[in-house]
Amino acid sequence: MSATRIRPKERDAIIQSLKSGVTPKVGIQHIQVGRINEIKALYQDIERIVDGGAGFRLIIGEYGSGKTFFLSVIRSIALEKKLVTLNADLSPDRRLHASGGQARNLYSELMKNLSTRNKPDGNALQSVVERFVTEAIKEADNSDLTVPHVIHKKLAALSEMVGGYDFAKVIEAFWQGHEQGNENIMSNAIRWLRGEYTTKTDARNDLGVRTIISDASFYDSLKLMSLFVRQAGYAGLLVSLDEMVNLYKLGNTQARIANYEQILRILNDCLQGSAEHIGFLLGGTPEFLFDPRKGLYSYEALQSRLAENSFAQRAGVIDYSSPSLHLASLTPEELYILLRNLRHVYASGNPDNYLVTDEVITAFLSHCSHSIGDAYFRTPRNTIKAFLDMLAVLEQNPSIFWTQLINKLAIEEDRPSNMDEIVDANGADDDSLADFRV
Repeated sequence: MSATRIRPKERDAIIQSLKSGVTPKVGIQHIQVGRINEIKALYQDIERIVDGGAGFRLIIGEYGSGKTFFLSVIRSIALEKKLVTLNADLSPDRRLHASGGQARNLYSELMKNLSTRNKPDGNALQSVVERFVTEAIKEADNSDLTVPHVIHKKLAALSEMVGGYDFAKVIEAFWQGHEQGNENIMSNAIRWLRGEYTTKTDARNDLGVRTIISDASFYDSLKLMSLFVRQAGYAGLLVSLDEMVNLYKLGNTQARIANYEQILRILNDCLQGSAEHIGFLLGGTPEFLFDPRKGLYSYEALQSRLAENSFAQRAGVIDYSSPSLHLASLTPEELYILLRNLRHVYASGNPDNYLVTDEVITAFLSHCSHSIGDAYFRTPRNTIKAFLDMLAVLEQNPSIFWTQLINKLAIEEDRPSNMDEIVDANGADDDSLADFRV
């Protein structure tokens, strides 16, 4: 294990996030294990986006299987390849298609979480716009053109798309605010780009444009943004949407089908070459995909496009080029490495501060295997949380021996424990453990 020290802020963010069952926003490189083939497949998608193509993937896995973490890993790779990333979770008030503001809400959330390599934690929209404007000013200074002319020249391709003309006007308004030192105009321009205007009247009064980003323009606005970030000097756009199961949960059949039709439109654009420099990652559960009544498979056009490779199925292998990518379970060896990584993070990267030995990790996994079964490989979230909880108790109570905690769990779960064999092998004091033996 590397002896590289981990900053306290980063260490605490990782531990607190994992203990609460959510993916940390920083430090994922310290704990990433496995998923090599899946990462290779998505890396090829990123390369295709950089080269002017498009990508579409459904990332399918059970609750707690690591979908969100995997999506975070892919976003970090995309940032290193100079892509701009957008990410958001779907919810009852955020979805792909709607008429009551829910699609605009999703767009606004995506824009709030817009990230670049220099600003990986989100809120990078204004810096992207400033970068574009700065480049336009430089180009104008090196030519006989005015800045507005350069802006419209660089954004000429956008004007051919839905909402593109007003998009260019808003960027010009941002430049005017930048030149005048008028923070209000700049703020209004960013508000418009984030989809935060709810009426066309307000947008016309503040920025002189006739349209706003609405439910109806959700996908078109994302395509505009993908072209804009290219003009700002980035390689493309990667859109990551998690918790797609919320579409599956929609009670209204018509609303659910409308959202599936939006997915079909995105899928067709990406696979047919109509979209450029943009990729979509959609994270969902197996029922979201496979359920014949309410899942994507209930929509025939999507089922035919997303059906698994029958030859790969018969051969017992995985087709990593399929639009739907099913996350393989972590192997016992990978889970062991993961817990070792967590031990390293918990000790702030200092091996001298490890609270448990490798033998303890092996014993802990053995306990999980007996108490949870194979599910602890498929859904590592609970295993990770339990391991961190054990480390917390050991850190706060140095007098407690680790076998006491695991054997106590075995008693509460009314399951056999094999700790006696491990304790004997490690020479523990039998008397001190007598009260905790099964």
